[in-house]
Amino acid sequence: MTTTRPTDPVVLITGVTGNTGPAVAASFAADGARLGLGGSDRGRIEALARDLALPDDRWAAAVADFRDPASARAAVSGVVERFGRIDVLAHMIGGWTGGTPVVELDATAINGMLDPHLWATLNVVQAVLPGMVDCGWGRVVAVSSPFAAKPVVGGGAYAIAKSAEETLIRTVAKEVGGTGVTANLLLIKKVDVAHVRETDPSPKHAAWTTPEEVAAAMRFLCSDDAAAINGARIPLDGR
Repeated sequence: MTTTRPTDPVVLITGVTGNTGPAVAASFAADGARLGLGGSDRGRIEALARDLALPDDRWAAAVADFRDPASARAAVSGVVERFGRIDVLAHMIGGWTGGTPVVELDATAINGMLDPHLWATLNVVQAVLPGMVDCGWGRVVAVSSPFAAKPVVGGGAYAIAKSAEETLIRTVAKEVGGTGVTANLLLIKKVDVAHVRETDPSPKHAAWTTPEEVAAAMRFLCSDDAAAINGARIPLDGR
């Protein structure tokens, strides 16, 4: 059992082929981590590994439909079989639909948001958490949204799902207190992939967050210096 971060941590990044995933993967790789690249499309995962010039022995594909418990467990098991453990979960599976007022919402619309935000999160957390606790060190960081606490008109299904995800992660934080494992949330309003905030500064873009800023926040939360931060909702839109 260890009480400090391993020198060669194993980081599982779910939703790695999304807007923020490549920057997060590059950041952890530069920090010496071995990577489990999680997503539903093997071809896109392999293309990302090539783009980042990841050595073959430093990454593994974790291909799954994380909304399905068995698929999530199989993907996590594959990474553990390759590298021996998972020390960090950087969870970025998401999706958004909106425009429907609450009086018109049906179960299909709500379940369409609960699946990626709540159930995928629950499935992967259940798969990785026991190993982290057994090792005595681990980090779970999930991406959420300010709209979980401050919903907007027409965004009910998304807000409901994100609120459920946040409750899940903050409950995990309570349950792992004192084990060497932490669980935290990063709140992102909009990912600024094109760095519009810099090239076209305006009040409209001021609260957007670049992928590199997300990666930097994750790296800190996954360090030993952040051991006292647990169950936090950290806004990255506070300009």
